[in-house]
Amino acid sequence: MKIRHYIVVGGIWMLLVSTVVAETYTIPVEKVDAKKVYWGSASSFQKPAKVDYERVVKATPEYVSIKKNKIEQNSAKYWILVSKASNHAVRLIAEAAKDGSYDFIAASSYLGNLQPPIPADDITDLVLKKMEQTN
Repeated sequence: MKIRHYIVVGGIWMLLVSTVVAETYTIPVEKVDAKKVYWGSASSFQKPAKVDYERVVKATPEYVSIKKNKIEQNSAKYWILVSKASNHAVRLIAEAAKDGSYDFIAASSYLGNLQPPIPADDITDLVLKKMEQTN
């Protein structure tokens, strides 16, 4: 009985310590760049990630189609496909955020360039794998 009691108390203590240790980050309003935030709120987050957005967009079937079919940059078809590629990338980033329990995802260079820099997991490869699985 005593051993079980110590295990329960120890487990509760570890849970409390891990909850207290989780750091909450905030990006000041004047430093928020909405174009570089793909998921979550800059006002409060605990598990940030970064992603190479351009690499993800260029890997989408829509963007590959632009290159493969040599669609001219000034054409309406080009801009429609770029828009679809962007939407596809953002959807995949959101799915990766949910799968990895990330509460904030931003462009690769954004969080590291803040003062002080905010450490973040790079989920680019995770997003690209998710794209391969869905195509």
